[in-house]
Amino acid sequence: MVNTGDTGFIIMAAALVFIMTPGLGFFYGGLGRRKNVVNNMMASIFITGLGIVLWFLLGYTMAFGGDTGGVIGSFEHVAMSGYTMNDLLDPEAEGGSIPIFVFAAFQMMFALITPAILTGSAAGRMNFRSLFIFIGLWSIVVYYPLAHMVWGEGGLLGAGWLQSLDFAGGNVVHISSGVSGLVLCLILGRRQSYDRVSYRIHNIPFVMLGMALLWFGWFGFNAGSALAANEQAGHAFMTTAVSAAAGLLSWMLIDLIRQGKTTLIGACTGVVAGLVGITPGAGFVPIWAALLIGFLVSPVCYGGITVVKKTLKIDDALDAFGCHGIGGIFGGLMTGLFADAAIGGTNGLFFANPSQLGRQALAIVITILLAAAGTLLCAAVTRMFGALRVSKRDELIGLDMSQHGESAYPSFNGLD
Repeated sequence: MVNTGDTGFIIMAAALVFIMTPGLGFFYGGLGRRKNVVNNMMASIFITGLGIVLWFLLGYTMAFGGDTGGVIGSFEHVAMSGYTMNDLLDPEAEGGSIPIFVFAAFQMMFALITPAILTGSAAGRMNFRSLFIFIGLWSIVVYYPLAHMVWGEGGLLGAGWLQSLDFAGGNVVHISSGVSGLVLCLILGRRQSYDRVSYRIHNIPFVMLGMALLWFGWFGFNAGSALAANEQAGHAFMTTAVSAAAGLLSWMLIDLIRQGKTTLIGACTGVVAGLVGITPGAGFVPIWAALLIGFLVSPVCYGGITVVKKTLKIDDALDAFGCHGIGGIFGGLMTGLFADAAIGGTNGLFFANPSQLGRQALAIVITILLAAAGTLLCAAVTRMFGALRVSKRDELIGLDMSQHGESAYPSFNGLD
């Protein structure tokens, strides 16, 4: 029987997850250059349209419509068809005590934020038409199969074969988008004058607003993944808050040690790193472990952003890989260490089950390979419809005017 409390809770959680995608638009818009802020925001906003339509047509059935070999769902529910009214109200069909459409709506919001994350790696140089095509293809080739493999009935990485743990999207959301962003930025190449020009953050208040919306929405993201208004949801809410707070403080400490002063950008980035790190284990690890994960994930991501990126001269423009890819990998491994079956899932190495760490590591490797191969395929197909990268002239003018004919600051007449 449908539980009205659980149903209301998941509807609210879905709305919270939805606000994360516009929030990411503010976050990326503020981090980028003045001449690209509209384009950076548009890269998140168009996905709210494309992602919802694709999820309705294909996404839900490919991710959760039955099972085909543990790799993908079936096509029996294309355009959410094939359900009777009794099916739609059957809480046993999907999600335990909530109707199928409520479960589908909640999962739909994850399908929006995930591809939006990877657009940060390609910021400032990708043709918008090509980005639109690429995101549509990537959702079908990478996201929907991966969501099925981790969360779907009989999924290869989840309940089916490997039995790895991913409470709210360490593999499905963060590692997949971070790795795909890295591969895409390598395909595109570095921005013009990357080695000679200082790329300054143009609007720090936008970054803070985006972070606040992301943190707010993340409570629905993680707590809602319990799929019920229960003890595990409350636990996930607390681990989310604690890890984000620890990530914030940890990044502030790093800034203080490295620069002699704290920065608002650093504090906001630390929050996001803490949220990414706890996502795979939010409903599985003790709260003390969430505190540890939050404190440790910031230096791990900081190293990825400052050392690895600069040493290899990778132009991951807005650090989608440095924060989400690396943070997601770290969080997945920490889940293998600290998962406690008394909270949910199975025990990790710390609780006398060393095999779980190996399962987590193997799931991460498979996710990386799938995301990288899928991105290469989607980029190759997208090239058939036009160039991936804008011209040198359009890049210098800025993508706001060259791709959209709009300026975020029409009265500004200086140089960028």
